[in-house]
Amino acid sequence: MHRTPRPRLRGPAAALAAAALLGGVLTGGATAQAAPRTDGRLTDLVNPFIGTQNEGNTYPGASVPFGMVQLSPDTGHNTGYDYGENHIRGFSAVHLSGVGCGLGGDLPTLPTTGDVTETDYAKYAAEFSHDDEKASPGYYKVGLSTGIGAELTATQRTGVQRYTFPATDKANVLLNAGQSLHRTLSSEVEILDSRTVRTAITGSGFCQDTKPYTVYTVTHFDRPFTTSGTWNGDTVTEGSRKSSATDARNGAWLRFDTSKDRTVEATTALSYVDAKGAALNLRAEGGRSFDRVERAAQRSWEDRLEGVKAQGGGDELRRTFYSSLYRSFLAPNVGSDVDGRYTGWDQKTHKAKGFTYYQNWSLWDTYRTQAQLLSLLAPRESRDMAISVLRIDAESGWLPKWGYGTVETNIMTGDPVTPFLTNAYQQGLLKGYEEQAYRALKKNADGVPAADSAPVGREANVEYLKDGFAPYIKGRQHAKPGDSDYDHGASATLEYALSDGMLAEMARDLGHDADAARYDARAQNYRKIFDPSTGFFRARDASGAFTGPADPAESEGFHEGTSWQYQWMVPQDIPGMVDLIGGKDAANQRLDSFFAYDKLLDDPAKTAREVWVNGPYAYYNADKYNPQNEPDLIAPYTYLSTGQPWKTTDVVHAALTLFTNGPTGMTGNDDLGTMSAWMVLSSIGVFPVQPGTDTWGLSTPAFERVDIELDRRYYPRGALTVSAPGASDTDRYIQSARLDGARQSRTYLTTDDIRSARSLSFTVGSEPSAWGTAPEDAPPALG
Repeated sequence: MHRTPRPRLRGPAAALAAAALLGGVLTGGATAQAAPRTDGRLTDLVNPFIGTQNEGNTYPGASVPFGMVQLSPDTGHNTGYDYGENHIRGFSAVHLSGVGCGLGGDLPTLPTTGDVTETDYAKYAAEFSHDDEKASPGYYKVGLSTGIGAELTATQRTGVQRYTFPATDKANVLLNAGQSLHRTLSSEVEILDSRTVRTAITGSGFCQDTKPYTVYTVTHFDRPFTTSGTWNGDTVTEGSRKSSATDARNGAWLRFDTSKDRTVEATTALSYVDAKGAALNLRAEGGRSFDRVERAAQRSWEDRLEGVKAQGGGDELRRTFYSSLYRSFLAPNVGSDVDGRYTGWDQKTHKAKGFTYYQNWSLWDTYRTQAQLLSLLAPRESRDMAISVLRIDAESGWLPKWGYGTVETNIMTGDPVTPFLTNAYQQGLLKGYEEQAYRALKKNADGVPAADSAPVGREANVEYLKDGFAPYIKGRQHAKPGDSDYDHGASATLEYALSDGMLAEMARDLGHDADAARYDARAQNYRKIFDPSTGFFRARDASGAFTGPADPAESEGFHEGTSWQYQWMVPQDIPGMVDLIGGKDAANQRLDSFFAYDKLLDDPAKTAREVWVNGPYAYYNADKYNPQNEPDLIAPYTYLSTGQPWKTTDVVHAALTLFTNGPTGMTGNDDLGTMSAWMVLSSIGVFPVQPGTDTWGLSTPAFERVDIELDRRYYPRGALTVSAPGASDTDRYIQSARLDGARQSRTYLTTDDIRSARSLSFTVGSEPSAWGTAPEDAPPALG
């Protein structure tokens, strides 16, 4: 079998690459910020500060897995916390990990001393130092320059704060209802008694204006305050019990005497339904001391992380791996109250019976990695998440694209909900809901939402169904807030075609053969935007003419990417795409150029950091792999289909060096766990190469052994062990593979393989082998 010889690393570059490839790259001054490891707990390996600088947009504060509350400090960055800033404006209750625009930040709460004179949190913000700050899963602590210590922890629907004040009779807690990370349209505050404050906050906006949503809070203190008041605009009024404002500053302040007892604890409960819901959540989950809540939060995280036990690899790799696993469980978030009530996208109150309702759907991102990881590690929650998406369709009339809280934002493009739901179906998570899901997906795939509805759905579907492509129309006025498929016609075409391919598989399984044939044909529409004169995909205008620059590195019409990057996003038919560009030899040459493969062999870490990565939002004008963004996430696995699977390992392990144990240790926005899930799956060596199906591509694990605990209700064997004895930076090439002892020459598994097996074992060596190079070893095209 022909393959290109793989040169050995040479000279000093070899030593540097060996140090970096599997162990990660150390970054100065950052590792001390995670809580120190003391007793071998996996939570002690997690560094919540990873990604808090250079636009990773993560948050270091306290939450529990999939919790409604994410209590975290805000420093002035538009998404909450930035490690480079040194003032805290407040500890607010809602954050999403790795979003690219301001969202959440509701009810920033800050302890102060002295008279209350300022009402703008940018002015009364407290200075702090990272030397006085630490975090671990479910816990955050910081010392403020005012002499106040603040600690945060959380339950599923509440956030708990503990403040340690200096001795004073003017210890204050400021509850700011009128400022947040998004636009606050209106707010109400009411001091109910000497321990309790209630708020209602209506906000809007995520990258662009959206329909408003309302979050209700109740905050209860562990002891009575001595006096209190409110503020409205610039006016501070002592003794006032109520205040409301429209598009203006508004809040309440509570004062305590800490001359003897210096600590104050406060528990804030949230509800997206009403004040009654917040009170019920407080009654059910509040009433416990800070220490008890913190221990319970830590246990919940330890239980999650213990589902994946990795052996081997350096300390740096283990820390980045478990930090990524931690971030993968931060979203979606519980949206229903303890009584099951939730606000649907029709803005009416509904009740979840037999499942937990979830919200916050960054589907353009998560359908590629995180949805699949959760289907393995959290199938019960994943089932409820999929049912929640179906409830959105049933209650609002349409499936979501990028949903926040109770509203659609229409951020990003294409049709991401289809592979999200077909993945749930293929992983066995939709038993009893198969036909309901199929009807919703068929409506979504074959139609366009009405003009008076919030979602845009497949906005360019009329043209796509007629002509086979979504046109790229410059300057077209948007009919609805959010992103428009017409602004990104080429990538929207690829996304629609991908989704059609995934839906065809589901239709075929359910016996809808005519639909399956129709969607199979539409899955080939990626060919409609292939320009033979350039050999790349290219946008077409409304008349059908190719448009924009012919240079694929300068291409227009692709959302957050270029034609170079999007050419590999045809997972439904990689063989067909390879044929379009001239066959496997031509494809491998193009892949090698795309990954700067020769440079990668000499110095993988440097190539990853200096050739591939050009800035956190540098999405355009590039002909190289961009591991920071979603369109390229599957690209390294294309080599599995071109007969050179060892190159997948080379590229993947080089990309893993971008995940480091420091504030800049994320590869761009985490996007609700998407990039973190990529890191986890790629480190294990099992990756969803056809998102929306049950196909998992294989590469060499970064660890010698990974034991994965699986839910027996979905995976009868209850566990899977992936092993690669002796795997290291030099011995990383698969020589052979076995599934429960039986020879495994294919470069992929199916979910049924995972269900029926207990072990996947690799023999590795220092040079590539012929393993997985036969045409029949590659992941098959769909249809």
